[in-house]
Amino acid sequence: MVKSPTKPLTLEEFLKLPETKPSSEYINGQIIQKPMPQGKHSILQGELVSNINSVAKPQRIALAFPELCCTFGGRSIVPDVAVFAWERIPLDERGEVANVFHTYPDWTIEIFSPDQSQTKVTGNISHSLKHGSRLGWLIDPGDRSVLVYPPKQQPELLQEEQEILPVPDLVSDFKLTVGQLFGWLKL
Repeated sequence: MVKSPTKPLTLEEFLKLPETKPSSEYINGQIIQKPMPQGKHSILQGELVSNINSVAKPQRIALAFPELCCTFGGRSIVPDVAVFAWERIPLDERGEVANVFHTYPDWTIEIFSPDQSQTKVTGNISHSLKHGSRLGWLIDPGDRSVLVYPPKQQPELLQEEQEILPVPDLVSDFKLTVGQLFGWLKL
């Protein structure tokens, strides 16, 4: 849903607004509320965060965050999963994870929802890659496919169950096939 304020808001004004449920993003001067996550989206998001963190967190290599607001390059976006290299995780004055992330994720993962604009989601992945992200995924539970976006390359469509999904080098120990990813949807 696009909210049109009476006068255009700046990014700074947007960041002062109260949080919304579901999250809102600031893209090209517009406030766009993300759709409410549904069952398949929630399962995939939770499993991805848990499985990525089970490999990367103990070794202090990276950390996956669900629905984290990332503000950079004139946009404020909320990837479904944002993965940050350990040394790039913003910290506050106490040495704890900061509340505000004014930087791009190293790996951005979006899970397509039927109510979303594929152009907007793809635009957010492209924006992240342009500003330094190492990889982007667009997962479509509807057709059991993953569009993989490497930086400065053509995206690759993966649909075969045995295909291994490419991951950024920082989490090279994380192995996942298309079949395993969508297998999480079965109880």
